[in-house]
Amino acid sequence: MKLRALILDVDGTLADTEEAHRCAFNDAFQQMGIDWNWSRPTYAHLLLTAGGKERLAAHIASLPISPAERRALGDRINDIHQAKTRIYTRMVLSGAVPLRDGVARLLDDAARSQVRLCIATTTTFANVEALLQTNLGDGALDRFAVIAAGDQVARKKPAPDIYEYVLGRLNASADECVAIEDSANGLAAAKAAGLRTIVTPSYWTRTEDFSAADLVLPSLGSADRPLPPRAALLVGASMLGIREIDRQLANGMHAS
Repeated sequence: MKLRALILDVDGTLADTEEAHRCAFNDAFQQMGIDWNWSRPTYAHLLLTAGGKERLAAHIASLPISPAERRALGDRINDIHQAKTRIYTRMVLSGAVPLRDGVARLLDDAARSQVRLCIATTTTFANVEALLQTNLGDGALDRFAVIAAGDQVARKKPAPDIYEYVLGRLNASADECVAIEDSANGLAAAKAAGLRTIVTPSYWTRTEDFSAADLVLPSLGSADRPLPPRAALLVGASMLGIREIDRQLANGMHAS
């Protein structure tokens, strides 16, 4: 079956955003007079929980504080997250968060090949908009047939809800689409929705279990930074493009 749509995660997949998110959280804590500072190891652990507000709740739940203090901090989650989103958006708009290698090329290839593009992410729509418009210019959002972000579904990844929502909006079957993810939570969500899934791990997710993936690559590859030999052998080219994905689909897409 020929590829009809690519469904892409955002954080870690389209761009290495997590360090910017971590710094934005820490700046928000400082602005709001909260004595927290998330280190890289702490944030890597928190990333096992999908969604920024959910990470805040998980952190609060882990603190050795009284029930009253826990409730008071819980009541501030929305305000903290809004402050963090404003800070993160400014960082992205400044150009501090570029797309990962090969992403822009693959998006262009999809457009030429008449393959529809979709977003399935737990981050907010504001974050998606800032990232895409800064890196791809005006009209970037119009390149996507569906953008599913933030709180559009009740359950975050690893639940399949966000992918099922995209498939419903596309009026497409899972067999016609491929997901691209970077995390175990994202992989679990995509597979639970019946999607074949390509994983390009990030710094933050590289130690996670991707044995259920149909294909695992260090990146999408580009002319300047081609895929390493083993990955290139898997896809039959130095870069992953629509032709290579179609070939993988024809061959049944096997796990690396």
